[in-house]
Amino acid sequence: MTSTQPTVAPAPATAPTPWLPVAAIAVTLVLWSSAFVAIRHLGHDVTPGALSLGRLLVASLALTVPLLRSRRSRMTRNEVLLLLLCGITWFGIYNIALNDSERRIDAATAAMLVQVGPIVVALLAALFLGERLTGWLLAGIAVAFGGVVVIGSAMRGEGGSNVSGVVLALLAAITYAVGVVSQKVLLRRLSGLEVVCYACWIGVVVCLPWSGDLVDVVRHGDAADLGWIGYLGLFPTAIAFSLWAFALRHADAGKQAITTFLVPLITAVMAWVLLDEVPPALAFAGGALCIVGVLVTRRKPRAMPPPVRG
Repeated sequence: MTSTQPTVAPAPATAPTPWLPVAAIAVTLVLWSSAFVAIRHLGHDVTPGALSLGRLLVASLALTVPLLRSRRSRMTRNEVLLLLLCGITWFGIYNIALNDSERRIDAATAAMLVQVGPIVVALLAALFLGERLTGWLLAGIAVAFGGVVVIGSAMRGEGGSNVSGVVLALLAAITYAVGVVSQKVLLRRLSGLEVVCYACWIGVVVCLPWSGDLVDVVRHGDAADLGWIGYLGLFPTAIAFSLWAFALRHADAGKQAITTFLVPLITAVMAWVLLDEVPPALAFAGGALCIVGVLVTRRKPRAMPPPVRG
């Protein structure tokens, strides 16, 4: 995980064009939303562990190629520990928990429950990263989460939910939050490519107990299933996580995590276009609340006037 070259900490990167991080987040949200559709499609034929392992293997191999051709940093002990935390939680446990939860509860409910994650991110970032919990941020969280609840209520399937599915979705939300905060610290010195690639390989190790299931899928599964696994590995994982890391380097973890409140809305629209699943009108109302909430979190607190000296 370290290079043989005695590399030093890279010089601080210059701030990118302001619209680049925003564009990176937008593409990430679309790709992550598409993952819900793919996971739902594969859930009946591929076990959660095999799906996670296959997805992470594809992403790890895709990211290793450019990483081997780039400069790598010699990591400190604390960075290694944070990388293990990020890889085990966000790339390992999160994927398995989310895949398993969508086999037990409908996708809309799972998406709603996972959106507990951005709230946890904001709290952890305030505690450990010194990020401010401004009034606008708290108000935006409340409004956006209310929109997610509306979407989840509007799109809930007839099958209902079971307790284990809800617990797994909440576990996914918490591990996502821990992973984001860990990644934010790592990105202070390491490149996004390094962090995402190493974390993917750590996730692969976590999912190795399901390697037998993946072998069965490769040997007996149809080409469409393998194609979806390849898509999940290349686009929502390798590309989307790299874009997320690039944007996270230039933004507060709490504020960036709040943007994922838009994922349920994008997922609903995508299912409408691709699967001809027409969302109810109430889902659009919830989506509007999500957008308003995210916009509110972007508001900056009013600067305090300088004290008047007598």
